[in-house]
Amino acid sequence: MDYCKEEHLAGDDGDVTEWKKVAELRRVVEAQDPACKEEDDYSLRRFLRARDHNISKSSSMLLKYLQWKREFKPGNRAIAADEVRNELAQEKLYLQGHDRHGRPLIYLFGARHFPSRRDLDEFKRFVVFILDQTCARLSNSNSNSGGIRQEKFAAVADLAGWGYYANCDIRAYVAALEIMQNYYPERLGRVFLIHVPYVFMAAWKIVYPFIDDNTKKKFVFVADKDLEATLREAIDESNLAEEYGGKLKLVSLATMVS
Repeated sequence: MDYCKEEHLAGDDGDVTEWKKVAELRRVVEAQDPACKEEDDYSLRRFLRARDHNISKSSSMLLKYLQWKREFKPGNRAIAADEVRNELAQEKLYLQGHDRHGRPLIYLFGARHFPSRRDLDEFKRFVVFILDQTCARLSNSNSNSGGIRQEKFAAVADLAGWGYYANCDIRAYVAALEIMQNYYPERLGRVFLIHVPYVFMAAWKIVYPFIDDNTKKKFVFVADKDLEATLREAIDESNLAEEYGGKLKLVSLATMVS
């Protein structure tokens, strides 16, 4: 895999034809839901790309998102840290660093998720909380990028110590996928799955059909023998976590958002 040759990377500002379709999508959706006026053109473009520039499919997807947003985040309010305190306490996610494309990184430790301790509604709020925090990092990066725009994030999902009975949570995995795919389309750039135990593949086979075709290709399973080279190709030393030989010290998310 050549990490420097991916579609829709930083600096991709689309073309005239695509922006005309964005304008068409806006006209179609605003006629049915005026709340669409609050969404910027880049947001609409992500929905358009997620449905291969098909106006009918994109508009249906966008309308469902606007309805979900009203119900899940009334008044466009942000999910507060206090609403996901149990999830934060598990320290399974870290929002630090950027890859070589300037995409914000999420470091995830799968063996720290315990289905026996989670409430599904809180978990869904946590997924939205993490995605909103990450999108805010994108906005901050873009405001200081000198004109180079980035709309996606990348993740390193470490499954060392993951056990089927202790950590497998199909309902939570599917819920997270549905939120990301349906309401945050074209935000995911790449996920590196590392230290993957053989038993995890049983869960992967169940979850895989729930992943849409555009998202499937963004998951990369990394063999242990290729781990160092793969991560260093994608992430410079200052942004690579100490756990993988880099210089980035991971800090508890609970302390960063409290």
